[in-house]
Amino acid sequence: MGAADQRHFDALRAAHFPPDRNFLSAHITLLHQLPPSAHDELDRLVRRIAADTPPPAATLGAPYSLGRGVAFRVDSPELLVIRERIADHFTGMLTAQDRGVPRLHITVQNKVTSATARDLLARLATDFRPRPLEITGLAAHHYRGGPWDDAFARKFRGPRR
Repeated sequence: MGAADQRHFDALRAAHFPPDRNFLSAHITLLHQLPPSAHDELDRLVRRIAADTPPPAATLGAPYSLGRGVAFRVDSPELLVIRERIADHFTGMLTAQDRGVPRLHITVQNKVTSATARDLLARLATDFRPRPLEITGLAAHHYRGGPWDDAFARKFRGPRR
């Protein structure tokens, strides 16, 4: 995300995510898991995508319930095309979760009681208005059994349409 959006959603996560579960900065997940053996291939693919693709247009949608958490919807047909490009490349390696239809979102709270989540959702929904969301690049992380390590991040550099 752009710097201002990143700060905003990181602050929401810091305020509402259980600290012992908040291992990552705010993000939009395109794929949940690829085998470690695909890391270098993913990096090469993402480098190509970032080089020839402009930043995708996106709109921040209304917050919604995750049951025991809250997330904001992200509406971006262009980001879904990028996600599909990556998924198509790794056909046969995708988990069942990643073969499903993606629902783009930014999680700001998770692993809390349903009452706590309902309270936050009500507060966030009160004055919510859809707005543009800046998407600046793609990143990958290594899961290390709890903590996550940054693998790489690439900025979109393609010409604007």
